[in-house]
Amino acid sequence: MGSNPTPSANLGIEREQVKVHEYQAKALMAEFGIPVPWGGVASTSEEAKKVAESLGGKVVVKAQVHAGGRGKGGGIKLAETPQQAAEIAATLLGSRLVTPQTTANGVPVSRVLVEQASAIEQELYLSIAVQGGTPFPVMIASLAGGMDIEEVARTTPEKIHRVLVDPATGFQPFMGRQMAYGLGLSGDLFRQATDLMDGLYRLFMAKDCSLAEINPLVVTGEGKLVALDAKLNFDDNALFRHSELNELHDPEQDDPLEIQAVSLGLRNYVKLDGNIGCMINGAGLAMSVLDIINLAGGRAANFLDIGTLNDSDRVVNAFKVFLMDSDVSGVLINIFGGMARADVIATGLVDAYRSLSLNIPVVVRLAGTNVEEGRRIISESGIPAIMAVDLADAAQKVVAAVKEAR
Repeated sequence: MGSNPTPSANLGIEREQVKVHEYQAKALMAEFGIPVPWGGVASTSEEAKKVAESLGGKVVVKAQVHAGGRGKGGGIKLAETPQQAAEIAATLLGSRLVTPQTTANGVPVSRVLVEQASAIEQELYLSIAVQGGTPFPVMIASLAGGMDIEEVARTTPEKIHRVLVDPATGFQPFMGRQMAYGLGLSGDLFRQATDLMDGLYRLFMAKDCSLAEINPLVVTGEGKLVALDAKLNFDDNALFRHSELNELHDPEQDDPLEIQAVSLGLRNYVKLDGNIGCMINGAGLAMSVLDIINLAGGRAANFLDIGTLNDSDRVVNAFKVFLMDSDVSGVLINIFGGMARADVIATGLVDAYRSLSLNIPVVVRLAGTNVEEGRRIISESGIPAIMAVDLADAAQKVVAAVKEAR
């Protein structure tokens, strides 16, 4: 499964992408003719037992959270009997599941999916995603199902097959045959695969997905293709066309700080597990800052692309979120001003010091538009901000300041 949570228009919250739980993704896939296992959702152990009884035989109990790596975190377990399914559900429900894709605090489990166990003969991978650098969606299939596709691409790229789909002409039968052949399928499985791929593409386009992923797509002992796991992300820019998707949002899966950040106009905020708050303009620059902080011996407490910022109040709001995070021991501001103005950032920083009583070290690196005016505003304000000449200098200074503050 892919990555982490991003989340409700019903709550007035904007998100980078909409995510749904596995059981919701499978319900949508079934509408488009994609085979999924029989199962049901439970929010109590007794409900889990009843679902298991209705299915008969072995079942799989799966924690429903917006995070991949559930199996590694103990969130997917096999139950031999309905009573065992109830016991597993009782253990998972109300807990916080920690996986390789969550923070150390994990994410809450309030529902489990109980579904019929499948006799697996082979595991495959299938997805459609928006590919950077091209206007076309790309369908990806791999023989290495059940694994992280990034790891497969790194270690065994020959196992990955791709086809670009022009939305003007849509998914063509020859594309399905090409992909099915690459997966080594034949006979009835070959036909099933082409039909399933067509259904996945229709779902991807109809619901304005940014990602539609089946991992693993399994071949069962009965010779059937079944989507054993499912993940769908949706483009939030298209939500006005899909009011039904907003109803699928689970606010419990959102980090409280991320919800608070969005309510304060900080749309691109993601909580991380470090102790250095970061305020950056531009996603690429923000990623670089996280890496350089790590190289300097520190860890970022968040990802925050504050965007093209010409509103000093948003700087103050960013500090409000930083101060709500008990992990934050220092802040690094790195602004490379193009359309964003360094003097506006500086004014916001001064306002934050005066209105919020900041008592943690703040390191500032400004460059670009109105940088001299920004530096003058900070210098003449008398605030104890630590100025840096470049990004490496800023990272080293904030790491040292946090250590000294301890």
